Amino acid sequence: MLVEDEPRVAGFIAKGLREQTYAVDVARDGEEALYYAAVNQYDLVILDVMLPVKDGYAVCRELRSSGFRIPILMLTARDAVDDRVAGLDCGADDYLTKPFDFKELLARLRALSRRIAEIRPEAIQVADLALNTSNHVVSRAGKPISVTAKEYALLEFLMLNQDRIVNREQIAQHVWDENFDPFSNIIDVYIRRLRTKVDTGFAQALIHTRRGEGYILTARLVKSDD
Repeated sequence: MLVEDEPRVAGFIAKGLREQTYAVDVARDGEEALYYAAVNQYDLVILDVMLPVKDGYAVCRELRSSGFRIPILMLTARDAVDDRVAGLDCGADDYLTKPFDFKELLARLRALSRRIAEIRPEAIQVADLALNTSNHVVSRAGKPISVTAKEYALLEFLMLNQDRIVNREQIAQHVWDENFDPFSNIIDVYIRRLRTKVDTGFAQALIHTRRGEGYILTARLVKSDD
């Protein structure tokens, strides 16, 4: 979740993050941020300090007091030592001042991601399918597979949840963003694309559909509705 009230800044950050396979929800004020956090699951929060309705400090304190344990990065033009201390004291995990280099923002987000209890491994392997979360390289049986940013994000989510059925709502929440149309067939389209790239030409299919339940990526023998 990105909490930023300046449309130009929010658009720039969200666009850059989406190009790096992040799914991004944008909240425009403190109250909206608290609502989004209550109804959605997030991996990270980028939180501006100067916000309408409720400022970032108040939002951070309320999130932490409600048991919200996801990493929070405060992003603001206020660079005084006292401001940084206030942000960290109210529960933020990191503090980055504007203007900033986008590469540094990405590095800090990666660092925060590594602190999450369920640490994302650098390499994920299912049978002979391999995915590197650092450089986004995908291969099967040693043969490189070219994927788009969104295909990569979907495949990574499926592989992180290997042997578990994930439904459309979970995929939409973790791979897409608040602009996702629940009536769209876009998830089915991307699943078909991944099947073509990952399973075509191999004796063992890894990506399966379970009608009425969702999708599963597994090397086990499963009942499939493909």
